[in-house]
Amino acid sequence: MIGIEPAVTIFLTTQLRKSLKDRGIVSEWDKYLLYVLYGAVAVMMGSIFLEKEGLIRWFGHLLLAWLISLPFTKEEFKANRSIINWVLPFAVAVIFSDLVRLVASGFYDDHNDLFENSVGFTVLWLFAMWWINRKQAKALETERIKRRNEEEQNRMMAAMKVNLESEVKQRTAELTSQKEELQLALSELRSTQAQLVQQEKMASLGELTAGIAHEIQNPLNFVNNFSEVSIELLDELKDEVLSKLPDDIKQEADDIINDITQNLTKINQHGKRADAIVKGMLQHSRTTTGKKEPTDINALADEYLRLSYHGLRAKDKMFNAGMKTSFDENIGKIEAIPQDLGRVLLNLFNNSFYSVAEKKKQNIAGYEPTVTVVTRKLPNAVEITVSDNGTGIPQKVLDKIYQPFFTTKPTGQGTGLGLSMSYDIITKGHGGDLKVETAEGEFARFIITIPDVKAN
Repeated sequence: MIGIEPAVTIFLTTQLRKSLKDRGIVSEWDKYLLYVLYGAVAVMMGSIFLEKEGLIRWFGHLLLAWLISLPFTKEEFKANRSIINWVLPFAVAVIFSDLVRLVASGFYDDHNDLFENSVGFTVLWLFAMWWINRKQAKALETERIKRRNEEEQNRMMAAMKVNLESEVKQRTAELTSQKEELQLALSELRSTQAQLVQQEKMASLGELTAGIAHEIQNPLNFVNNFSEVSIELLDELKDEVLSKLPDDIKQEADDIINDITQNLTKINQHGKRADAIVKGMLQHSRTTTGKKEPTDINALADEYLRLSYHGLRAKDKMFNAGMKTSFDENIGKIEAIPQDLGRVLLNLFNNSFYSVAEKKKQNIAGYEPTVTVVTRKLPNAVEITVSDNGTGIPQKVLDKIYQPFFTTKPTGQGTGLGLSMSYDIITKGHGGDLKVETAEGEFARFIITIPDVKAN
């Protein structure tokens, strides 16, 4: 079997080098294995072409034995012990046969077939093991590729699942957000509808108030005029007729005339007060022209303070509150839009009276509901301060009080437009400023600052 052993050596050397390369091991042993490969080729050539091959054969045995020892002595080759199990029977058979031939050539010659058959069987064993291992390697590689493909598919499916779940969550969040926005929009639309209905009612009420005020104005003028005329007639009666009466009835007539004069004076005073209220109602219900005119701020504030108070008293007979005023007489008249400014003051007064009334319901011992109005002349402006000792404004909603349709009052008790309208009238209509100072549960103070056009 010339050339079989070198072929096995070449096979084993190739397998060891391939193992190092597959595992990514860079070692100087690769160089030594290459030398062994060259030696095995030399042994094969010598076995074929040389007649005396004894030394060459033992050199081949030495190379094969050295290769077989590597997996048991060197760490880099421990993974290749299974290959050695294929080659080891062949190596033992070949080396043992040559050793017997060297020591007992006669015995070897007599049993030559036995030795050659044993070597042949080990060659078949080596080939069978290589074939089985090759099939197993292919099966393992196929299984590995299959498993890798399955893992890749699982990874892709997991990634798709994560992406799908993310998209579902995102879409769900978008739908939830859209639903909330639609619900909020629907709520705002309903609120706006209610506010518009309320505004329409208030507009109709304003028209009705204006009509009633016009109807009252004429008979009220008659009352005021005839009370003044009657007082003048009584004065003439005292001067011209009373002096001609006898002394016994003169005193009695004088007392009666004085009583009538006092009554007429009271009628005239209250008639003028009623006239002022009616004029205020007409002015408030009248559509503003947007034109500024000389306006008595003190008189306007006093008039709307009392108009607000009596309006609330008319709706609730149990309502009562103190009113304090401090007017700076140096203000005089300034350029303003009286109808608009009156709306602002009326709104602030209504809010203040509402606040003190709500606090009074808490039955706090010693509490006296009070609304205060103070006017003050500044170097180039006029300041109007409306304050109350009511419930105050919560700090968390302080930034929203000038927003349209925002109100802290219960549904149906406020439109949420009063302060928004007031802020626009003061800042845009008069070029002024509207500030608020408050402490929840203690007080609220609104400060109006209007430029004094005359001063400028």
